[in-house]
Amino acid sequence: MNVRCLSVATTLLIASMSPMRADETLVISKSLTPELALDLARAALDSCRSRGYQVAVAIVDRSGVTQVMLRDRFAGAHTPSTASGKAWTAASFKTSTSELNAISQPGMMQAGIRNLPGAVIIGGGLTVEAGGSLVGAIGVSGAPGGDADEACARAGIEAIRDRLEF
Repeated sequence: MNVRCLSVATTLLIASMSPMRADETLVISKSLTPELALDLARAALDSCRSRGYQVAVAIVDRSGVTQVMLRDRFAGAHTPSTASGKAWTAASFKTSTSELNAISQPGMMQAGIRNLPGAVIIGGGLTVEAGGSLVGAIGVSGAPGGDADEACARAGIEAIRDRLEF
């Protein structure tokens, strides 16, 4: 038996003898309920309506999978896919799309993220956290500018903030 095989065999033997703790083998994650995701979307939509904006709002889970999509009657045809893209981007990068916009301007080191498939680097996408854990993200599209989209998204999160600390 050569030295390499002996080393591998010894490593496997030692690994099999040491017990693994449960916290090393399982990952526990939190997620938004469909009801809370819908309430979040409604609150953001209501915030935009009160400002006179017709928008679409998307809520995704921590993996970027859409949970809720709401589109106001007169929101542009592009707004559902843009809102979903903003929410997916925020969840995927675990940061707001306005922050991603700021760090990825042409000539900057991270400029390439703008070319990644599915990434929408326009303000209006925010992460949703509970107890320090990412539980999802929200994307809003259709207001006059990413800052206005983001304001509606923030208002939606604030409307459910007390229910996020579960």
